[in-house]
Amino acid sequence: MTPAEFNELLVARANTLGVTVSSETAERLGAYFDLLAHWNRRINLTSLPLEPPTEHSIDRLFIEPIAASSFVVGGVCMWFDLGSGGGSPAIPLNFVRPAERLAMVESRERKAAFLREAIRELQLNNAEVIETRIESLVEQNRKASTADLVTVRAVRLSASLFSHLDSLLRKGGQAILFGTAPQRLDLPTGLEIQHVEPPLVVLRRTAV
Repeated sequence: MTPAEFNELLVARANTLGVTVSSETAERLGAYFDLLAHWNRRINLTSLPLEPPTEHSIDRLFIEPIAASSFVVGGVCMWFDLGSGGGSPAIPLNFVRPAERLAMVESRERKAAFLREAIRELQLNNAEVIETRIESLVEQNRKASTADLVTVRAVRLSASLFSHLDSLLRKGGQAILFGTAPQRLDLPTGLEIQHVEPPLVVLRRTAV
């Protein structure tokens, strides 16, 4: 797919879903797409079709993270993206809503290598890769509660995940979960629902 063809499909999907994508952001998304598609031929970064991408692929990987930016409240100093894999939602969201520091957490060595390459190629100067499991990250940060934002895609919504979010987030911090929103969320007392509309769930930490 040529850059012009990608841009045409991206803009068409954005217009259909009522999402604004600037020309600068579209250009950066095109560069990210090229890198993702290239690496995906060698390692399985995403199961979504990329050659060529379908409308569903464009929506999930690019449009939804841009749309989610409207739910991020206030300035973001520390942002953890858990299970970063192929870099979405973190990289597209970071294009439009950058934090002072973005930590992409990925335990698998080859995917972590891709993320480091993406940081270099896309000049994401605020980003780093932490090559560890989510459980280990939480254990290291359990008493810190430093995150203003945590994002997660394709991780099963469970009591353990919500406990991890509660540990990582500071008071007032937000978590944005990308995927099919369940009908019921059993949350710990420290988290409240801000928004549920498939495929997004937005949570906020209320307890100290």
